[in-house]
Amino acid sequence: MKFSANSVWENKDYYDAAVIGAGHAGCEAALACARLGLHTVVFTVSVDSIALMPCNPNIGGSSKGHLVREVDALGGEMGKVIDKTFIQSKMLNKSKGPAVHSLRAQADKADYSRTMRLVLENQERLDIKQQEVVDILTEDQKVTGVQTYSGAVYPCRAVVLCTGTYLKARCIYGEVSTNTGPNGLQAANYLTDSLKKLGIRMYRLKTGTPARIDRNSVDFSKMEEQPGDERVVPFSFTTNPDDVQIDQVSCWLTYTNEETHNIIRNNLDRSPLFSGKIEGTGPRYCPSIEDKVVKFADKNRHQVFIEPEGLNTNEMYIGGMSSSLPEDVQYAMYRTVPGLEHVKIVRNAYAIEYDCIDARQLKPTLEFKKIDGLFSGGQFNGSSGYEEAAAQGLMAGINAARKLSGLDGIVLDRSEAYIGVLIDDLVTKESHEPYRMMTSRAEYRLLLRQDNADERLTRIGYEIGLISEDRYQIFLDKMRFVETEVDRLSHVYVGTDDKVQRLLIDSGSSPLLSGISLKELVRRPELSYSILSEIDEGRPVFPEKLKDEIEEQVNIRIKYQGYINRQLRQVEQFKKLENKRIPENIDYDSIKSLRIEAVQKLKEIRPVSIGQASRISGVSPADISVLLVYLGGRNES
Repeated sequence: MKFSANSVWENKDYYDAAVIGAGHAGCEAALACARLGLHTVVFTVSVDSIALMPCNPNIGGSSKGHLVREVDALGGEMGKVIDKTFIQSKMLNKSKGPAVHSLRAQADKADYSRTMRLVLENQERLDIKQQEVVDILTEDQKVTGVQTYSGAVYPCRAVVLCTGTYLKARCIYGEVSTNTGPNGLQAANYLTDSLKKLGIRMYRLKTGTPARIDRNSVDFSKMEEQPGDERVVPFSFTTNPDDVQIDQVSCWLTYTNEETHNIIRNNLDRSPLFSGKIEGTGPRYCPSIEDKVVKFADKNRHQVFIEPEGLNTNEMYIGGMSSSLPEDVQYAMYRTVPGLEHVKIVRNAYAIEYDCIDARQLKPTLEFKKIDGLFSGGQFNGSSGYEEAAAQGLMAGINAARKLSGLDGIVLDRSEAYIGVLIDDLVTKESHEPYRMMTSRAEYRLLLRQDNADERLTRIGYEIGLISEDRYQIFLDKMRFVETEVDRLSHVYVGTDDKVQRLLIDSGSSPLLSGISLKELVRRPELSYSILSEIDEGRPVFPEKLKDEIEEQVNIRIKYQGYINRQLRQVEQFKKLENKRIPENIDYDSIKSLRIEAVQKLKEIRPVSIGQASRISGVSPADISVLLVYLGGRNES
């Protein structure tokens, strides 16, 4: 049989779902679809870029650690892979309350990518294709397949867009501009036009990355060593804590200075960020060094972290100094930093522009409102970060699978998970810059701690089908231990004997005047559940793998019980608004007393509940009152 050049041909492999992109969002989406029974294909411009970390070599961090643990509690993969491939781990914000404790791990970037790729390669019902998708095929606004650059057509019933920063990507530093994706990889230059034809609104955003340098050219004696934690806490609830107690590598801390800043100021006219050569908007909460120097002119120094990229490379990452300045200026400014006086750059810093969508076009399930079967997750939705991407990819994959199975979508609300806050913000609030998750965005962060992600979400993951029966039973056992132990401590009393008084004094606590329960003692700020173990003769023996988690949960529940109860009452009020559903076919133009701006915004976003409507910019409390009265009248009639 003879084939004509550039002919469109239909591949005989029929798929239920196609995932476009194999970054952190695409990996989670593809795995979720396949694990939930869909015959799935994931497309990538390069199989070598699967789970690539083109920017910082770490997973987690403030609020992002919460997302990783939530992904794990739902049955995602990121936490498991970083537990296997980290080279340093630290719990951030340990001096503060548990609500803001956040795990952060330095990754061996190459090992992380290889390990995740192996997971995908060995997943049943999942195929990997190194192909660029150029067209989303639809009939009557319903997905029917995708077409690749080679002309091949792959029929499917659902598509998950996880293109990251690859769509019409352009990397820039100084006068150099190349139409490539991150790390010089091939950009995806054709899919944008297909999406626009489908009526999808697109934005142009920007992010950036610092230079990578040669370890052998760094003088670490002029820097502050930053070791990992003595006792490492794993990301995944399935990882045995004993398995992650490894010899860790160090990171290093140094600082910029006035000489650094003067070089930057004197060359701002050569920075694409300030000369107008970059049209995309960058992330406010992860600014370039040029932005920092301009916006924080009163600061005479900024932190710079020197972080290893892996065990089998001498490349190191200059955290805190991303830039798009020309190469000669990069050399000049980096070499003013203590310890970098003779630094050699392996990869220049650069900014990257890319196409993404206005996420308000999505339902809370991450399906496009106007295109049946088309889902979207990750940086393509206007967010930033590996962790935000993985969380969205997981939820988009779950909901694509459930849609094709005839099941309702899963939507986590703001009181259930950071993932709920992330997605609700993206699909509800207008934003023209990459969205970054922060603990301050979560109204109920005392309830949404990273330590209790399993308590909040494992049941949901089990009901979805991503958590195994064995794992679920282990979780239930853990929760029974915690509940039983908190109750036991309220009924165990100690007196004023010498052993008790000596322990209290040695711990900086006041001695007892009369008997008291162990639960009351745990509430004292200077005491803890573990400290009191030597005067608690009836303490049960917990399974070794769960021991640390159980003790942590007992301690937190008792110490913060009053605050937790108060926030639970707030959640009850929140739920009342979230449970007031708004009909999909509601005619906002017919509702008298709604302001014109409110009508416009409500028609554009089509909120699913009064709660979501109340968070739309331009919809006032008075508009919400009008809506409530209108819906109440409909219900009565």
